[in-house]
Amino acid sequence: MKIAQKEIGRRRKKLMSLMPRNAVALLKSAPIKVRNSDVDYLYRQDSSFYYLTGFEEADSFLVLIPGRSLGEVVLFCQPKNKLKELWQGKVMGPAKAVNELGVDQAFPIDDIQDVLPRLLFERGKIYYPMGLDEDFDKQVIDLVHAARFQDKLGVGSLGQLQPLGELLDELRLLKSHAEIELMQRAADITAEGHRRAMKACRPGVHEYVMEAELMYAFVRGGSRAPAYNSIVGAGDNACILHYIENKAEIRDGDLVLIDAGCEYQHYASDVTRTFPANGKFSNEQAEIYEIVLAAQIAAIEAIKPGVPWGTLQDISVRIITAGLIKLGLIEGELSRALKDEAYKEFYMHRVGHWIGMDVHDVGNYKMAGNWRPLVPGMVTTIEPGIYISPNNRRLPKKWRGIGVRIEDDVLVTKTGHRILSKGIPKTIVEIEAFMNEQT
Repeated sequence: MKIAQKEIGRRRKKLMSLMPRNAVALLKSAPIKVRNSDVDYLYRQDSSFYYLTGFEEADSFLVLIPGRSLGEVVLFCQPKNKLKELWQGKVMGPAKAVNELGVDQAFPIDDIQDVLPRLLFERGKIYYPMGLDEDFDKQVIDLVHAARFQDKLGVGSLGQLQPLGELLDELRLLKSHAEIELMQRAADITAEGHRRAMKACRPGVHEYVMEAELMYAFVRGGSRAPAYNSIVGAGDNACILHYIENKAEIRDGDLVLIDAGCEYQHYASDVTRTFPANGKFSNEQAEIYEIVLAAQIAAIEAIKPGVPWGTLQDISVRIITAGLIKLGLIEGELSRALKDEAYKEFYMHRVGHWIGMDVHDVGNYKMAGNWRPLVPGMVTTIEPGIYISPNNRRLPKKWRGIGVRIEDDVLVTKTGHRILSKGIPKTIVEIEAFMNEQT
């Protein structure tokens, strides 16, 4: 199950329709990254490059040239090489790329220094992902210099550099039906991983045991990798927002926070669940958990077209602040506590973020200084949390070290919303019943 080349071709046409007719767009494949010595990390294509090509090979370069008579879509890629392919696997090659990827022309990547400067002639603007890759920045500047040198010979004219994200990010923000299907599959695989991890949890095992259950479910479901480093934090570790050591022994009475999601066909899932290691919430854990759950449910229920994105944050903040006041963890009236942002001691992040090809996906949250309204096709996480530092001497010991976050992936639909990450126990009753049922 992949995005069809017809859809990818439409993406390219849409992007070029947003560009001036005298512009050109440049995108480069992700580099191969060395893990250590002569061992590379598992290769993962650059999201924007894959979005516009569906091509997973390294050492590739895409050029979009609106209105060019010889073809608007030009690809540079690795040439066929029998000896290299014997060791590293087959490559598509320029000839096959034209048919397989729907590009107009394809050249060997080694020809880029000779061919690309000519493609830049008479182009007033060059769009590319500025400032994200120092090597790419230098490569584009060198190509511009080469084109300008030839331009001095009277061939054409060359204009200014422009950030590509201003155009492309808005296209990526709204997901098509095919993209949503892939994200649903990613969420389904992730749900299976979370259920396996919860079942494997008990006092005395280590955090990495549950990470292993996650990875088993991800790979078995067709995912080659997590969408991000999995977080499995027990006890005090649940209060570390981006904890990834995952090696501590889990103790009786600990809460365990798992924030993990798989990537499926270049689309991410991002889900968090928090549960008691021994299958039973303590009174204090349950009280904190219920506040976070109420905040998450209310924020999700508010999702529908036209609602400003910032409204979701406001809802979660109000519920969490009121809950902490009721427990005596924040003092004073609700209005004063909200104004003073007293909640930030315990809830210091946003309620969510865009998700898509990247786990923290592209797209602005504000437009002209105002929170942008939700639109069908957007997908956001909703992930409120409360984290009470184990070092917080201001509070009674019974509260210290409790960390709770609950997160789901939510699609904005025409009539409201759809939770993609269903099927994982979330209420206290569901969690305790699931963890204590006989298998």
